[in-house]
Amino acid sequence: MAKTAQPDLKSYMRKETALLVALVALAVGFFGGVFFGVYKSGPSPKGMPAGGPSAQKELQGQVAALEKETSQNPSNVAAWVELGNAYFDTDQYKKSIQAYTKALELKPDNADVWTDMGVMYRKDGRPQEALKAFDQAIAVNPKHEVSRLNKGIVLFHDLQDIPGAIRAWEGLLEINPTAMAPGGMSVDQMLQGLKKQAAQPPEKK
Repeated sequence: MAKTAQPDLKSYMRKETALLVALVALAVGFFGGVFFGVYKSGPSPKGMPAGGPSAQKELQGQVAALEKETSQNPSNVAAWVELGNAYFDTDQYKKSIQAYTKALELKPDNADVWTDMGVMYRKDGRPQEALKAFDQAIAVNPKHEVSRLNKGIVLFHDLQDIPGAIRAWEGLLEINPTAMAPGGMSVDQMLQGLKKQAAQPPEKK
């Protein structure tokens, strides 16, 4: 019987996804050189320009069109999501959160949007709100891998809650034992390194 292919966390990402990158170097050195960021799970707005000299102008035009659409048709969930994504891609954290909130008020069962809003909360300096958003994503879809990965990253990197991060990543491995973090390291490797770090006695001053 053929094995079912396990999803790779990279499949949820796009080029602009690896945001909020911060270098985390633990005392053991296991994570030395590993970059921790939280990751977007939703798609790009339709037709989002990939680059080039006119990309910024085109993006501004798309944002303006989405703002007009949501103003005229406030029940258009897809437009609110695309507007949140557009703000996401231009680092307008608070506006992105507002747009995603509108989308979720209309359709609260979208784990990707909850996750993307969590990313924006984290980048806006509100890790506790980010955790709440990731937990909402997990409640909507217990098998949502990116939200579980992000939850562990915020617990570890932002809140220095190593036991909490371990639990989050153990939960991820329960649904996908071969989960890979962006950058090529397996989540299991990250988890084992974190457990080694947690088991080490604190250094004497």
